[in-house]
Amino acid sequence: MQGNVARANRRTILKTAQGLALAGAMAGAGVIAAPAAAARRRPLPPRLRMGDTVGLVEPASPLDDPSRIDEVAATVRAMGLVPLLGSNVGAVEGYLAGTDEQRAADINAMYADPAIRALFAVRGGWGSARILPLLDWDLIRARPKLLIGFSDITALHLGFAERAGFPTLHAPNAGGRWPADSWNSFWWLAFAGAGPVLELRRHTGWPDPAYEVLTPGVVEGPLLGGNLSVLSALVGTPWMPDMTGAVLFLEDVGEAPYRIDRMMSQLALSGMLGKAAGVVFGQCTNCSPDDADGVSVADVMRHHLGALGVPACIGANIGHVAGQVSLPSGARVRLDAGAGTLAVLEAIVA
Repeated sequence: MQGNVARANRRTILKTAQGLALAGAMAGAGVIAAPAAAARRRPLPPRLRMGDTVGLVEPASPLDDPSRIDEVAATVRAMGLVPLLGSNVGAVEGYLAGTDEQRAADINAMYADPAIRALFAVRGGWGSARILPLLDWDLIRARPKLLIGFSDITALHLGFAERAGFPTLHAPNAGGRWPADSWNSFWWLAFAGAGPVLELRRHTGWPDPAYEVLTPGVVEGPLLGGNLSVLSALVGTPWMPDMTGAVLFLEDVGEAPYRIDRMMSQLALSGMLGKAAGVVFGQCTNCSPDDADGVSVADVMRHHLGALGVPACIGANIGHVAGQVSLPSGARVRLDAGAGTLAVLEAIVA
């Protein structure tokens, strides 16, 4: 099964990369336009180019099957990149991919190595938050490089937004699936250096029954967020960036509606939710309602987001779903909740 996933990843990446590179298309799965990017003042990570060396790190949990690391490397090579494994990739410490010190050391080493152009997380799981105090933030700020991943990697995206000051990429982990929606949006952001308009609905040009507009409207702000479980656990810590005026995006997996309600209540009661200028809730995979009460995650989100008075939508193509759109965490965006689009207003790479 995993071998089939790896082969599918390679076919999709090679096919779409060839099409994008040859045609210079301005539209594709998950991407409906690519306007010129605005100028930025802060240092940016370098854009990716074919043949670049990228680091593979495990900030959280290890692969369920350690032998899959060869397939993960093959997926990265299919992108036209050269993977370099962190020294501690493959280490296991219970449910963690090695000790906190080992996992942090690999990230620090990748930022110190001038040959490395970007970092891919191999997988999520749990553990990224534990290494935040161990990262060399002076080094990371001095040598901006894209950090790529999602799920538990949310802790790093938020920490980087707060401490590093340059954008990161909320995109599939290197060991995950890379279908067309994910790869196309990733290519525009990381390789082309463009500011695309991202389609939040899963079926461009067709009705998407999962997508629901709670409050229509258009708003601009920095894009911040990620996995709700991870994000809510960082509320009140020094690693949470200020959400004032942000376009907040959230997703989760395997959580009962009452648990989603509890976490959203945490965001509301802390005052964080009310600071957002707009909210996008993606998919909550395997979050079925309890048969006893029938309350769904959509019901919970309607309650928490419907009264905010800011543009808000749910059911976006974000999260633990095949084809999730890649998102530029920390970049300035324009959310049009009614149209189901997210325009990236500035490049995230130089």
